[in-house]
Amino acid sequence: MIGVIDYGMGNLFSVSKALERLNIEYKIGDRPDQLHGCDGYILPGVGAFPDAMKALAEHQFIGFIHQKVDEGVPLYGICLGMQLLFEGSEEGGQTDGLGLFPGTIRRFSGMDQSGRAYKVPHMGWNQMNIHRPEKELLTDVENEYVYFVHSYAAVTDDEDLLYATADYHGAVPAIVGRDHVVASQFHPEKSGRAGMQLLENFCRVMCRQ
Repeated sequence: MIGVIDYGMGNLFSVSKALERLNIEYKIGDRPDQLHGCDGYILPGVGAFPDAMKALAEHQFIGFIHQKVDEGVPLYGICLGMQLLFEGSEEGGQTDGLGLFPGTIRRFSGMDQSGRAYKVPHMGWNQMNIHRPEKELLTDVENEYVYFVHSYAAVTDDEDLLYATADYHGAVPAIVGRDHVVASQFHPEKSGRAGMQLLENFCRVMCRQ
């Protein structure tokens, strides 16, 4: 059973429909007591980082997430859900994150090295460049196109976290992970074959569904 964490800021419809297409059993809960005992968890997210951290606290999920990660239960963060796994974000002023990964979330500058403006947000299909093909999450996933929508991106000095990047006026973390905690900046549920394969790998391989 996969637990989908509902703190009021995730695209639950698209995630749940993707899991249904994969015939993965799941349940959605907006309080920790509704989600104990799951084999893995998905943390979706859309919106602003400070609002999301406030909502996680209000729904009592911050301690719950840390507890499950400490117990070795797999966790997959999606889009804003990935960003929340880092130490903090400069969005709306400095806000602390969950601190599961080193690094911070920063807004795209909108200006390349030659001084030319580029579009923010990074939106649409972009190709992944996979760095860690040996990882379970990336089984049968190649350098495919996936769907991004974000104005902020993770900045980290820990290159071991970078399972895959995308090129958007520089390398952008696309998939990150450490042990049983993984995440993607793009939306796997909106990313065609590659995205569905990632979700299936998380649920069936990492979570043994």
